[in-house]
Amino acid sequence: MTPDGRRGGGRPTLEQVAARAGVGRGTVSRVINGSPKVSERTRTLVQQAVADLGYVPNRAARALAANRADTVALVVPETETRLFAEPYFSGIIRGAGSELADHDMQLLLTLIRTSKERRRFADYLAGHRVDGVLLVSVHGDDPLPDLLAGMAIPTVLNGRRSAGETAAYVDSDNAGGAQAAVEHLIGRGRRRVATIAGPPDMYVAHCRLDGYRQALRVAGRPEDPGLISHGDFTEEGGRRAMRELLARRPALDAVFCASDVMAAGARRELRETGRRIPDDVALVGFDDSAIARHMDPALTSVRQPIEEMGRAMARLLMEQITGRGGPASRVPASLAAAHLVLPTELVRRASS
Repeated sequence: MTPDGRRGGGRPTLEQVAARAGVGRGTVSRVINGSPKVSERTRTLVQQAVADLGYVPNRAARALAANRADTVALVVPETETRLFAEPYFSGIIRGAGSELADHDMQLLLTLIRTSKERRRFADYLAGHRVDGVLLVSVHGDDPLPDLLAGMAIPTVLNGRRSAGETAAYVDSDNAGGAQAAVEHLIGRGRRRVATIAGPPDMYVAHCRLDGYRQALRVAGRPEDPGLISHGDFTEEGGRRAMRELLARRPALDAVFCASDVMAAGARRELRETGRRIPDDVALVGFDDSAIARHMDPALTSVRQPIEEMGRAMARLLMEQITGRGGPASRVPASLAAAHLVLPTELVRRASS
């Protein structure tokens, strides 16, 4: 018998923890797996016994017993180039990864760029290798959310495919943030406010364009289609869109860009055509990423709580996973259809 109450010097067992705490083996298992069906006094006794004996749960056995893989896939249907060039994705990954680590879950990062990769991922899911999916950067025609729903895989989207999104999602107030940005530019006396919107197949782009239009309506200004151009959330896309705007409306004096990355591209084009920021053209972005803070001049931008969005996505997904209690068809409707929209904030800097 060792001084800490164990027989021999081997790894302590679940039975030894139960004996030390004076409870049954099943009770110890429920405490270790975070079940709420245990009194606080019993939970404390078990946790103390675990600490005293130095018990470490067998992760593989625990996952098998719970019919779990203890793994969550974070899926980005974009190219590697965009993944690593866009600070937004790293913020979501940090937030989700931090929250999942608190639940002792593995995070599997997956890029899906083609239909072949989508089919391969579906085969991977069919093998019960993940417990749920976090889906980032959703395009309107992306079949993956419906595929996941058909396979009854717990899923949380980052953003929405449309106003009538039925899947669980975490989003930010895109329209409100865009409206605040354009109202700021109008309030600074700008008369010809243009926008570089995101791709038309993404609902987030529609929301930010709606916010631009709403600000014009509130100010009593007519909408000029010549002051609207679309990019693809890349720097080069922002530069091309800025070039189009200058060709159509060379006298524009302000631009709201639907992302900081596109604002960086717009800034390059403005400087190469001899426009000073903000003297000739005021510039505002969206995301408040590191790009905004490091631009010269520093970029006014709409801050969205990106890491908190990632954490919130992971929390909603864990609620689906742990609340299943059996087949995914029995996921409570309140969890499967949870919709969360986080606030945004305009951060004013020298570019406007």
